[in-house]
Amino acid sequence: MKLVLILMASLSAGVASADHFHSFMLGLSIAALAVGSCYWLAFRSTRFPQLGLFLLMCGMLAKLTVTVVGVSLGMSAELITSPLIFALSYLFFSIVVTYLWFSYRDARLVKQAALQTA
Repeated sequence: MKLVLILMASLSAGVASADHFHSFMLGLSIAALAVGSCYWLAFRSTRFPQLGLFLLMCGMLAKLTVTVVGVSLGMSAELITSPLIFALSYLFFSIVVTYLWFSYRDARLVKQAALQTA
């Protein structure tokens, strides 16, 4: 049900921002890349628990770097026609992609726990 609501909200936002479709899609792609890079770096498994905070900080810096580079490239290529549509799209898809990554991680951990107990 949550995925259906996310899909409906995404489609309705895309239709509502049809005049500024490039800004909407740029917000989607930058948010997905930024959150994906942050997730990939922050949740790496390591033998040393002391590196956890360092990896989290690297993930935050990767998200910031991807966002800054993406926005600067979008501005220089004049793809961001409406900063408001871009900002709302980036915010919404940042939250959605974060939810999807964490639900994927939870499902994977539950599956691993079930395999270990069996």
